[in-house]
Amino acid sequence: MQFRPGQIEGVEITSLKQYVDERGWLAELYRSDEVNGDTEPAMGYVSVTKPGVSRGPHEHREQSDRFCFAGPGTFEVWLWDNRPDSPTFRTTQAVIVGEASPAIIFVPPGVVHGYRNISRKEAMVINLPNRLYAGEGGHEEVDEIRHESNDSSPFQMD
Repeated sequence: MQFRPGQIEGVEITSLKQYVDERGWLAELYRSDEVNGDTEPAMGYVSVTKPGVSRGPHEHREQSDRFCFAGPGTFEVWLWDNRPDSPTFRTTQAVIVGEASPAIIFVPPGVVHGYRNISRKEAMVINLPNRLYAGEGGHEEVDEIRHESNDSSPFQMD
């Protein structure tokens, strides 16, 4: 399966505006007046990734992710449009985000995604997905198709 570089339909990359003062900075990660109801977050979590470590690639059937890369640390993020009905099917996109370039990346269902900490320190990501992990009460099947352990997968982060 061949992918071509380009921008992926439905993926939104938004620079985070930092409000800086003598105490540090603040950035808004989520505002209900800026989000479509179908993509409104259902939960939020934070993860820390060690230097050189990757998470993904994987995709969701129904879930959208809203990743907030504000630092500390820097990530290289890879995206692949795996939606046959999308105008950008088989398009791949890569971006570097984090401490020096804070951003939110919205990833719709069917877009394979993964990221690697390219910093020399631990790096933090906040995610505001529109579905609960493992459903209400954590009793449902997890909406995740994992590709990272398949060496012949076309979704390679290098």
